[in-house]
Amino acid sequence: MRTRGLGRVFQPVYRDKKSREQKRARVWWVQYSFRGRVYRESSGSTNRGIAVNLLKRRLAEIGKGRLIGPDAEKTTFEDLAQMVLDDYRVNSRRSIAAATGAVKRLRYTFGLSRAMDITTDRVTAYARTRQEAGAKPATIRYELAILKRGFNLALQAGKLVHRPHIPSIEVRNVRSGFFKEPEFRAVLSHLPEDVKGIVEFAYLTGWRMGEILPLQWRQVDFKARTVRLEPGTTKNDEGRTFPFATFPALATLLERQRERTVAIEKATERIITWVFHRDGTPIRDFRGAWHKACKAAGLAGAWLHDFRRTAVRNLERAGVPRSVAMKLTGHKTESIYRRYAIVSEADLSEGVAKLAVLHHAEQGSTRTVLPLQERTGKVLAKS
Repeated sequence: MRTRGLGRVFQPVYRDKKSREQKRARVWWVQYSFRGRVYRESSGSTNRGIAVNLLKRRLAEIGKGRLIGPDAEKTTFEDLAQMVLDDYRVNSRRSIAAATGAVKRLRYTFGLSRAMDITTDRVTAYARTRQEAGAKPATIRYELAILKRGFNLALQAGKLVHRPHIPSIEVRNVRSGFFKEPEFRAVLSHLPEDVKGIVEFAYLTGWRMGEILPLQWRQVDFKARTVRLEPGTTKNDEGRTFPFATFPALATLLERQRERTVAIEKATERIITWVFHRDGTPIRDFRGAWHKACKAAGLAGAWLHDFRRTAVRNLERAGVPRSVAMKLTGHKTESIYRRYAIVSEADLSEGVAKLAVLHHAEQGSTRTVLPLQERTGKVLAKS
């Protein structure tokens, strides 16, 4: 079969290895062209009619300007998932555990599906089902992002020619909590001694817990008076430096923590590399102690991440340029930084008070302006 020069069905000719005679294969193949490239595809059948139908289907796809092709038909959800996880491993992404969990949840719905069968309506139905199951919007959005990443990687690899529209989930659970100095001190007083330093460091710097807990003494330079994070160890993979030469509170904290560490090293006769530790053992988690201290301080429900907003608020109130503040706290984009720049009612009142002072000063310096006729009369009287 030939269709206006666009394609044909045929049985390939081959040479027998033993007799060296030319023979014709029993399986029918199809040939077609798309955007200057010739494709040959096996129908997998000895029935010519099946090959003809395959060719018609391919030509119909070409007529719509979107060739699905054999690779796309064979690509499955598992292929997409594997490409995503491989991408995470190759790039040494620290969130590989979260991505694996998202893939596992997506697999319950799409595990047996071909990629081309995962349509927009099915993705929307998945999001609705997850919502009904009580999943948080941020969790659903992350799962859909993983699915979208899989499709994009398949497109780049040439395994697919298009992907479905994957809807985004709006997340409105932006927190606005922060600590005032008395609140911070109240919680601090109820914490165990080996945890106090961690919380105080978070309050002063606004660094993430995932950056504070692994901190080692080689990252603290008492001569240069800096604490540094190496590139690749932060959430945005960028390095960071926090000077403390002009920050007595942070300097005192680090010196006190160093003295405590040296004392334990002498007592146990071993070297402790961690800045924050429990008798020389690195601290992995202290959420139990944290919740207990918050409850005792009358601040039940407070989050450790609130210290990040607290630090940003303090930097804003201190008048630190935003570009500098973002470098200190590790915010890569200003849009995210602004989410953390919390303004309280007291801040608003303080701002209005400053505005009132300005208006009062301007009123005091305002000269009396006479009408034009009155001014003209005074000039004529002098002349």
